[in-house]
Amino acid sequence: MATIRLPNTLRPLTAGQGEVVVEGDDLGAALAALEAVHPGFEERLLSADGRLRGFVNVFIDDTECRQLDGLATPVASTTVITIIPAVAGG
Repeated sequence: MATIRLPNTLRPLTAGQGEVVVEGDDLGAALAALEAVHPGFEERLLSADGRLRGFVNVFIDDTECRQLDGLATPVASTTVITIIPAVAGG
């Protein structure tokens, strides 16, 4: 299990929950479990080819997952996954 922390912009998908605990041995499985319980995350986080979208940053504890093994990064029961979509404006 891992805890996924969500920004305010994604909380409507979880009925307002800021944290969700999910099963999964790696980041990809944890995100799939999140999608199974709260549909809508996959289209916002992953591209059509199953990769993280460029504007989405996902941290495993304090390290951005692209600096680790991406979606194959192992997670444990103490892991905190933080999803941070980029915000742009002008």
